[in-house]
Amino acid sequence: MIDIILQPFQFPFMQNAFLIALLVAPPTALLSCFLVLKGWALMGDAVSHAVLPGVVLAWITGIPLIIGAFIAGMGCTLLTGYLSHNSRVKQDTVMGVVFSGMFAVGIILYTSITTNEHLDHVLFGNMLGIGTQDLWTAGLISLGSCAFLILKWKDLLLHAFDPAQAQASGLNTSLLHYGLLSILSLCIVATLAATGLILAIALLVTPGAIAFLTVRSFGPMLIISVAVCLLSMLAGTYLSFFLDSAPAATIVLVLTAVFIVAFVRRLHITHKTSQQKASLASGTR
Repeated sequence: MIDIILQPFQFPFMQNAFLIALLVAPPTALLSCFLVLKGWALMGDAVSHAVLPGVVLAWITGIPLIIGAFIAGMGCTLLTGYLSHNSRVKQDTVMGVVFSGMFAVGIILYTSITTNEHLDHVLFGNMLGIGTQDLWTAGLISLGSCAFLILKWKDLLLHAFDPAQAQASGLNTSLLHYGLLSILSLCIVATLAATGLILAIALLVTPGAIAFLTVRSFGPMLIISVAVCLLSMLAGTYLSFFLDSAPAATIVLVLTAVFIVAFVRRLHITHKTSQQKASLASGTR
């Protein structure tokens, strides 16, 4: 029985899958808290799709794929910011136009070249094919991203709730804004090999949403988000071995299930609180 339980840990490809989960979970979970508070969920979706043309161009020119992905992600965020500030169109509309256009360009570039690279691995990830270079890349990005988010979390929190007050307090709001966008692009690059472009958005939104439903203050929200993301990624990877399913999709299903549980729990607490208030109000009459 114990041999069956420990069987997934005996294979090198599963060991690498567990390692990439441990490396990717902390930065994406921390970042998801800020994206949820700022209402930037669509920004994460936009960047995750917009890096595709950068990946294809990087492959054509022979440079590392992560460099092309990062440049394309930052280009998407900067172009979105420029268009939203210089037009009457709202930011979410601009993001939809920019990321769908860049994603279409990436698809056209990919279909116009001859390559042995599988687009499925870029779109949906390939956790069972993780190599040493992928682990080093994810580890370095995770370390830098976590350091920035942890050291600047109070400043980023103020900037998320009240940018005007943050600027009046003497904070470098441009550094915070573009620093957060840079971290977002880097986290997309880190998750490229693990969950792929399309499923990366789940890691950038769901952990923060679960923590937001669970606690009321931001400090515990960060801790809960990281714990949920870590456990969900490890559980999804572990279950995928026995279910013979894609690890990335299984992870997203686990995160979705946890979100539903947190949502139902919050509804129950809200309903119970409303009943208590109603009984107190009727007792004072």
